[in-house]
Amino acid sequence: MSINTVTKIEGDVTVRNVLVSVSDKTGLETFIPALTSVNGDMKFFSTGGTYQKLREILGRQADERLISVSDYTGQPEMQGGLVKTLDFKIYLGLLSESYNAEHKSDLERVGGVAFDMVVVNLYPFKETIAKEGVTIENARGNIDIGGPCMLRAAAKNFLRVLAVCNPADYRAVAEELKGSGGTVSLATRFSAARKAFAHTAEYDAAIVGFLKTRSHEELSKTYTT
Repeated sequence: MSINTVTKIEGDVTVRNVLVSVSDKTGLETFIPALTSVNGDMKFFSTGGTYQKLREILGRQADERLISVSDYTGQPEMQGGLVKTLDFKIYLGLLSESYNAEHKSDLERVGGVAFDMVVVNLYPFKETIAKEGVTIENARGNIDIGGPCMLRAAAKNFLRVLAVCNPADYRAVAEELKGSGGTVSLATRFSAARKAFAHTAEYDAAIVGFLKTRSHEELSKTYTT
């Protein structure tokens, strides 16, 4: 396996393209306007209910600033929203290194953009399994796939991308962007990467913990074969 080794990067990165897909929409009504006030050209890429929420928040600006992920990738969402963001074009934008000529060529080839920020929080798995009478199927349906993948990709590429997974961090991110004229520092990206990996690790641990408490007998009562 060939691993690309990076030694020189940009310390501060201008945030132009933001990928937003959240289960918990708390704080978006203040965070999104704060971002738009920093950069007049900032674009938002989004899915499903988040897309509708951003359209409501952006109002007249939505037509110029907001892009549906399905329109961007050219692929409709899978029934039930099972596949929305798991697309080659999305991950080129997350994992590409903007200073890498071959990566730039890949983006140009598919008409893609480099994402500078990912705002993602996950399906409420812990909240679901805390409910009385929760079934294996209830839990299974609330296992997020696309969200952890986006967070991990953004966190891995902290060289260029800011991964935001907690609404509690929105204010600090907006304040840094405002104070810097629209850029985010390497230190902030690195700190956010640690948070993102911790978040996905805890999420997976919760899934494993739940599945270990369930028996094959319960499984057979949940599904017919």
